[in-house]
Amino acid sequence: MVTPFKLDRIDLRILAHLQKNGRITNVELSNAVCLSPSPCLVRVKRLEQAGYITSYSAQIDLAKLGDVLTVFTEVTLSDHHAEDFSRFEKAIRQVDEIIECHLVSGGYDYLLKFVARGVNHYQSLMEGLLERNIGIEKYFSYIVIKTPFIKNHLPIEQLFSQHL
Repeated sequence: MVTPFKLDRIDLRILAHLQKNGRITNVELSNAVCLSPSPCLVRVKRLEQAGYITSYSAQIDLAKLGDVLTVFTEVTLSDHHAEDFSRFEKAIRQVDEIIECHLVSGGYDYLLKFVARGVNHYQSLMEGLLERNIGIEKYFSYIVIKTPFIKNHLPIEQLFSQHL
């Protein structure tokens, strides 16, 4: 892996466009960022090699596949030593239905995002985690009723352009 380098505005524009459409052609991308195709491709390859671009993937419309339940779960651990956090994180990493895990500050330790077939499936997942004795003291579940939108891209230019 190449050592990360200082990004410029064109690099940020490339990243912003690629995260919105990873299948964009190099010619389309070069036009969008006002660069000729060859230098644009060089920049993309450099961003990949330096680890700024970690992968390309497809966004799936789960609703077309069937009904799913999204649940946000606050988890509080019973103990707060480094090994307790490690044990918990290792265990939940193995649960495919947990699609996000955030260690947070405040009234609980972790915020998890589950995607399950329904309430019974979610509850069986939680019961399985509790039976594994991974340090969960308590948890609170928030079932998502409606998701007005999900942004699958980050505001890269707005977050980082002032640092250039």
